[in-house]
Amino acid sequence: MPSIDLLRHPSRWGLRARSALTAAAVVTVVVVFGAIVMLTLLNRALYGAADSYALGRISEISDRLHSAAPADLPADLLAPDSHVEIVQILDPSGAPIRSTTGAPSGPLITVPDSGTVTGIRAEPDLRVSARRTHGPAPATVLVAVSVDPADDVLKALVAGLALSGPIVVAAAAAATYRLVGRSLSSVEAIRSRVADIGASQLSQRVPIPAAADEIARLATTMNGMLARIEAGHAAQRRFLADASHELRSPLSTVIAGLELARDHPETVDTAMIESTLLPEAMRMKNLVDDLLTLAAADDHLLTLHRTDVDLDDIAATVLDLVRHTTTVELSGQLAPARISGDPGALTRVVRNLVDNAVIHARSTVTVRTVQGAADARVIVDDDGPGIPATDRSRVFDRFVRLADDRARATGGAGLGMPIVAEIVAAHHGTVRIDDSPLGGARLTVTLPVAG
Repeated sequence: MPSIDLLRHPSRWGLRARSALTAAAVVTVVVVFGAIVMLTLLNRALYGAADSYALGRISEISDRLHSAAPADLPADLLAPDSHVEIVQILDPSGAPIRSTTGAPSGPLITVPDSGTVTGIRAEPDLRVSARRTHGPAPATVLVAVSVDPADDVLKALVAGLALSGPIVVAAAAAATYRLVGRSLSSVEAIRSRVADIGASQLSQRVPIPAAADEIARLATTMNGMLARIEAGHAAQRRFLADASHELRSPLSTVIAGLELARDHPETVDTAMIESTLLPEAMRMKNLVDDLLTLAAADDHLLTLHRTDVDLDDIAATVLDLVRHTTTVELSGQLAPARISGDPGALTRVVRNLVDNAVIHARSTVTVRTVQGAADARVIVDDDGPGIPATDRSRVFDRFVRLADDRARATGGAGLGMPIVAEIVAAHHGTVRIDDSPLGGARLTVTLPVAG
């Protein structure tokens, strides 16, 4: 039953069988069409050549009849040769006056009133042409030529095509079947290799065929995809390890404080809560919020509540807040700059930029806002050590610190700049790092005015 079902549904056949069948069908159509065209052209050529022999003999006899009577014509003009079989000269009534020896007693064909015919089939193996002459004695000249040679050639060609056509079709189908099979062997090698690659073997790659064809491009694309999956898997493991490390420290502090409060409640006072437990809890909360923001960005679920936003007002608010928490000199050159965006998200961007600059600055941080025709920019400069050009792209990777230590006061969690990059990208903007005129780093956020 399965085989019968497959025969009823060719669409379920394998690619090799369908390709071979398609090739056979196409070659069959081409062979049949070519055979018809070839036979038609050859038929015209062979019969045209036969008619030309007849017309040549008619012209020769007609020229003689212009100056001589039919009875005076030499016998060789009426004699057969390798092409001409029968010659008849008819009087105006249609009766033969002179004929080739052994010719029928009656006319081979009935000549129409026009007096001229070419290539009329008189017998199975004869073609007759006729022409009326107007000499001293009006007459009609009929010449019959044999078409046996032409018929033999056509029959031989038809037989040859009938025999060779199926062979050509079968050869084309077999070649297609084998060629597709060889191509699919590379695909099967790719499939089997991919099937063997597990989560712990992402470093493996599929074989790339030597031929620079579509299969090789497929293998190259597959290897690129595996490389991206491997990089994503490694980043995920690194992300989990770094997140666990960052959460473990404040969580351990909070647990230790709670255990101390349980075992020795008299030692826990307001100062300890405010100086140790609450900052660690807030640090843990901020880290969780950052992780949720990045997770939402990864899933394209970072929601923006767009409205008209004045970047200069946001920058002024952030500067006022940060001045109370640092000894670094903060200055602003805030020109009016309005865009369409999410006020809360953009406030977070400016705050992260300023906090990052304050952490690395020696003494000075400046913030500027600039309004352009199609975009607005927030520019933050510091006089710190700067960021090497080779590390500027790494700054936006998660949990990346350029400082050697992991201190919470200097290194941070390494999520501030990745959050900046995600929020700016969600606003269809860009963030760039350059050298600052103050000697440190310059971070420039460019946001389109229309969002």
